[in-house]
Amino acid sequence: MSIEYYNKNAKEFFINTVKADMSSLYVFFLQYIKSKGHILDLGCGSGRDSLFFINNGYKVTAVDGSKEMAKLGSKFIKQPVLNIKFQEINFFEEFDGVWACASLLHINDSEIDDVLNRIYNSLKPKGIFYSSFKYGDKKEWRDGRYFRYHNEKSFNKLIQNHKGFELIKLDKTKDVRENRPNEYWLNAWLIKK
Repeated sequence: MSIEYYNKNAKEFFINTVKADMSSLYVFFLQYIKSKGHILDLGCGSGRDSLFFINNGYKVTAVDGSKEMAKLGSKFIKQPVLNIKFQEINFFEEFDGVWACASLLHINDSEIDDVLNRIYNSLKPKGIFYSSFKYGDKKEWRDGRYFRYHNEKSFNKLIQNHKGFELIKLDKTKDVRENRPNEYWLNAWLIKK
């Protein structure tokens, strides 16, 4: 299971991701969130994005399914990281934005609709939801982790079942980490109607 991978490899994953520059993606997301708004960082990993949001005056609730990642992330952002699986989140209209960077790609097709419904419920009306997936249209297990890739076509098909969301932007970007020249990501921004 993917969570076990992160429990066993938390320190290495932290080191490999904590300095990745995601600033170009923050800009579009944050223009939809009021000053001091509340963000759910869903699958916060190292806490890199949570820390950026906190340092820029936003209230952040950080969540990670891996107990070990939650411990490291909590130390890094100097506030608790909730150790909750995505399938267990149960908030209601609490957040101005949900940030799910490279996290929902670990959810299999049989569970993704439920998770997207939970995200929808957690957002305030007009709240923004960002998610990213490895680019493509396939499923694979690699190094003990499940990955669900999406491209524009497969992502549009996925959200057809979620009429409460309006897709406002979809784009493809290169992986910002070093030594990943051929890896691409699909980034999606949706608004709760």
